[in-house]
Amino acid sequence: MAKSLDAEMAAIEAEERKLVERRKAHQQKVREAAIGTVEKAGLFKLQHDRLERIMKAVKTLGVDEVEKRLQASA
Repeated sequence: MAKSLDAEMAAIEAEERKLVERRKAHQQKVREAAIGTVEKAGLFKLQHDRLERIMKAVKTLGVDEVEKRLQASA
C-alpha cells in the first residue's frame, strides 16, 4: 500500500509542476498581450525621454489616478 501512496504523491507533485508551468506560460501570454496593447497605442513610437516621463508620472501618481485623469480629460 505504501508504494501506491508514494506513486499517488508522485503523480500529484507532477501535476503541481505542470500547473506551475501553465501559470508561467499564461503570465507570459498576458505580458505579451499587454505589450501588444502598448504598441498598438503608439507609445513605442515616442521618443525615449517622453515615454520615460510618462512612465515616471504613472509611477508617481499610480495607475488608478492616471486612468481617472485621462478619463476626465477625454
